[in-house]
Amino acid sequence: MIAAPPAAEDRQRWMGLFARATPAQLSDLMKDLPAHSVLRGPEVGAVMVRGRVGGTGQPFNLGEMTVTRCTIRLDCGTVGHAHVQGRDKSHALRAAVLDALLQTDRAEALRASVLAPLEAAEAAARQQRAAKAAATKVEFFTLVRGEDK
Repeated sequence: MIAAPPAAEDRQRWMGLFARATPAQLSDLMKDLPAHSVLRGPEVGAVMVRGRVGGTGQPFNLGEMTVTRCTIRLDCGTVGHAHVQGRDKSHALRAAVLDALLQTDRAEALRASVLAPLEAAEAAARQQRAAKAAATKVEFFTLVRGEDK
């Protein structure tokens, strides 16, 4: 069954989460895929990555990145899309199926069984990187010398 359409921010969040997850994580969290038909792909291609100096300057072409895209349709008619970094076609397919399922009445169950563990793993990895970076932090300070009175 098709549920009410998700908010654009919610869909962006979960699609980004699927793209950043490893293929093994998605496979472990969703072993069996429901019946679906592939509309496009999975296809491997390249996209141009653009950057901005300081995050606000003029955009420039940084280089190309390999991506795999996929579009599927569930038997109920819901369409799911995915773009993932790299060449793993099963990763793109699984992400597209999950995108479609999160637009159906199965969304709440999938939020608990798939999105929550992925968000927790991503937060833990981010915290671990921050702790590792904090361990290398150098504090600079100046001592007051006698002649500076």
